[in-house]
Amino acid sequence: MIVLDSLPLPPRLLAGLLPVLALAAACLWASPAAADFRLCNNTASRVGIALGYKDAEGWTTEGWWNISSRSCETLLRGNLVARYYYIYALDYDRGGEWSGQAFMCSRDKEFTIRGTENCLARGYDRTGFFEVDTGEQRAWTVQLTEANEQPAQNVPGMPGGVAPGGPGAMPGLTNPPGGTPPGASGLPPAAPPGSKQ
Repeated sequence: MIVLDSLPLPPRLLAGLLPVLALAAACLWASPAAADFRLCNNTASRVGIALGYKDAEGWTTEGWWNISSRSCETLLRGNLVARYYYIYALDYDRGGEWSGQAFMCSRDKEFTIRGTENCLARGYDRTGFFEVDTGEQRAWTVQLTEANEQPAQNVPGMPGGVAPGGPGAMPGLTNPPGGTPPGASGLPPAAPPGSKQ
């Protein structure tokens, strides 16, 4: 019999309390809520996603996740290991991209690439990713919208209609004169993407 403040509980009250105690115990032993890095495609198009991040082994870029219109996908499972993550996304249906000035390695086919240096010399494309600051949260969801998409850029003499890194820039080529210099993501030139300065 359960005793509170030295007073025994009547059997009827005890019978009603046991299911509540069992439920509370089950909740305490249940696994914690998932803490993942997710991306939601809030556009009318299918999109391809490449992700860059730094973990204990260094910089890694991965791709491609193909995400249908108006759906979400978990890109990394578990607690986030970094504050900064980097995204590059292509609009498969209408053209266009979501890009930035944090240059990392990628390629057209499925990939996992270690390191962000010497992309071209290693046989990869050099692609501009945009930075996502998670504020050191355990979980984060990125929302892609048409409002923050950049139009496709056609570069004369170059195949394809998407130009990562802004107007006139293609993976593997330097930026045009007067353009943003490689690696200019608001960080000092010696700092890798995502470094706190």
